Amino acid sequence: MALNMQRFLLALLLLGANVCISIHAQEAGTSEAWTSKSCKCDCEGESPTEFSAIASGSSMVRGVDCMPECLYHKPLGFEAGSVNPDQITCSNQDQYTGWFASWLPSKARLNSQGFGCAWLSKFQDNTQWLQIDLREVMVVSGILTQGRCDADEWLTKYSVQYRSDEKLNWIYYKDQTGNNRVFYGNSDRSSSVQNLLRPPIVARYIRILPLGWHTRIALRLELLLCMNKCV
Repeated sequence: MALNMQRFLLALLLLGANVCISIHAQEAGTSEAWTSKSCKCDCEGESPTEFSAIASGSSMVRGVDCMPECLYHKPLGFEAGSVNPDQITCSNQDQYTGWFASWLPSKARLNSQGFGCAWLSKFQDNTQWLQIDLREVMVVSGILTQGRCDADEWLTKYSVQYRSDEKLNWIYYKDQTGNNRVFYGNSDRSSSVQNLLRPPIVARYIRILPLGWHTRIALRLELLLCMNKCV
């Protein structure tokens, strides 16, 4: 039932759009490629290939031997401010008092400057996380990270979890071998590092889970959304 609902939501997202994406089936642990037009894919060990969807009924789903790639991206709005503070939460947020009240998860915005320019985790261990509620199911195609603007503190690596509904279990984003993918982050306080998601994530909730950091877990962030263009 959950898988059918996820397929239905994804079909609605793609109605009238020309997007090449993939969705991870939660129950079966398999990947299915969805598309509304002939789209290019990144194929491991091969040149990019093209495939076309069958447009009607249950044949709308078609498997491919490559990893779909979103070719056009736009920022969700962390930097622009269109992502509201209450959409960004973190582990142990109820303990953010005193000095830490200036470093809330809502401060995790790309290119933010000044005092309180990043999210700082109160604890430095692998149980910490930053969570984004997109408020609706979206196609997330990339992640940009920065460190703290006024100190040498940043994430060096992280993993990603997602889910389409708060009642569902969290799913780790996997690599092509089936292991939890490790994303490599920053090496200084100011540069932004982009990691594209191939395939993109179709979800409402996204979690960033720190795996490694320099001095302290510190993060400025932007998410990229897949635009409805495909060549």
